[in-house]
Amino acid sequence: MLLLALSARLAARRRAGLRLERALSAGAVQAQQVAALAPRDWAADSRRPGLLGRKAGMMSVWDKWGRMRPVTVVEVQDNVVVQAKTAAKEGYDGLQVGAGWQKDKRVSMGVLKHFENRGIECKRDLAEFRVTADALLPVGTRLLARHFVPGQFIDVQGTTKGKGFAGVMKRHGFKGGNASHGATKSHRAPGSLGGGTNSHTGGKVVRGKKMPGNMGNGARTQQKLQLYRVDPARNLLFVLGSFPGASGAVVRVTDSKKGVVPDGVPRPPFPTYFPREDDAEVDAEALTMDMGTADPLHIESE
Repeated sequence: MLLLALSARLAARRRAGLRLERALSAGAVQAQQVAALAPRDWAADSRRPGLLGRKAGMMSVWDKWGRMRPVTVVEVQDNVVVQAKTAAKEGYDGLQVGAGWQKDKRVSMGVLKHFENRGIECKRDLAEFRVTADALLPVGTRLLARHFVPGQFIDVQGTTKGKGFAGVMKRHGFKGGNASHGATKSHRAPGSLGGGTNSHTGGKVVRGKKMPGNMGNGARTQQKLQLYRVDPARNLLFVLGSFPGASGAVVRVTDSKKGVVPDGVPRPPFPTYFPREDDAEVDAEALTMDMGTADPLHIESE
């Protein structure tokens, strides 16, 4: 029994050594690939990957004109490219991005091997972003908060708060029944559902009918939000306004489909931001969007 235990322990150590060697070699190859990357030019149909973040909550900031602006803070937690999918192999171009930190014992063996074979530490969150072929990045590329620039438009997708089973007044905003004149236990009832024998629906309830049911806990996207500030030192994004999701929830942040930048704002780096040595001083300070030179609160007297 002792010999069996010793042999099993040695085999486990040997496997761990092989995994470490494989991870180190894969990490060295990835470092060389990333070092060889350089910024590219945007094309008319270019599409970059997005970021995964954690919604930290909301706060108020004051711009240089003294206006109070409500912003939502998103923390970008160690985003790394885990897998690159190409049209030749998978039939489409995409990047799988991992974020956060996770212990090896808390993931399945298949997920653990998925990370070990690429020399990447386990990630808590995984998501896939469709990209164009010119935006593909090698495995191991880090995506930082400076992937976006202040002033650009972004789309944020989050999971709405779950409300459980709700009636039509809470779920759809129905007015409700009469509060008097003979109404008995029907004040919050939905009313007629249609679908009578002689109706045009043929005795059925049509699909999409507003009825009681589960409310919330669904993916929703808030489009064309403006990015107010980027904090490179802490990897934080300050987004003007609000978007779905509870504090601490995972959100997907991508370039807006309704236009990436307004007039006067430079386009974000493509396919992502690659840190340089001379950017150390810039990364120590937060980058804020340009609020213009005209005071919006000034009223000229005639």
